[in-house]
Amino acid sequence: MSTADPHAGQPVLRRGPSLDEARLAAILVHGRGASADDILALAEEFDIDDVAFLAPQAANRTWYPYSFLSPIEQNEPFLTSALGVVAGLVRTLGEKGLPSDRVAILGFSQGACLTLEFAARNPRRYAAIVGLSGGLIGPPGTPRVYPGSLAQTPVFLGCSDVDPHIPVERVRESAAVLRTMKASVDERIYRGMGHTVNNDEVSAVTALLNGTRA
Repeated sequence: MSTADPHAGQPVLRRGPSLDEARLAAILVHGRGASADDILALAEEFDIDDVAFLAPQAANRTWYPYSFLSPIEQNEPFLTSALGVVAGLVRTLGEKGLPSDRVAILGFSQGACLTLEFAARNPRRYAAIVGLSGGLIGPPGTPRVYPGSLAQTPVFLGCSDVDPHIPVERVRESAAVLRTMKASVDERIYRGMGHTVNNDEVSAVTALLNGTRA
């Protein structure tokens, strides 16, 4: 593992049709302590057979070592390396004939934080951006100056109002920031849910991947 690029060379697992047969590709980003296999299991819940799912694996099962609310520099070089993994997959998919508007990016927990931060730093039209129990990265008061437009990309944010890892205020802030970047944001806060994924979120994501809203 490179100390400058710790996630370089990690495996990417795949499920679904080949890229040349897929209507869309979806990059699935796992959470802290989890694995690419774990997040790919979520793809089975969507029950869609024309989407190619790709799940990168973080080195040591963690995209960055400290809380997403920590000073950004404390999570380097891991954060930059992790963002580079997602960027590399988006670039590769484009080279394979799937431009960003046919690419969805979905993450849970730490993976959701990484997904949302990637989208904000790399704005363009995507098929969908999904953050399940996550928010933009950085401590309170982090400047949210992200140049560019998400061009009406559909964004889904789902989280509990009592998530032990994700302050609900950060979810709401993230939704507001992405709206200023011209995303079409569906923000859903669930009472008492905790740190998990519920059936309503699965239905909403399934609808997004099918090109509709639930």
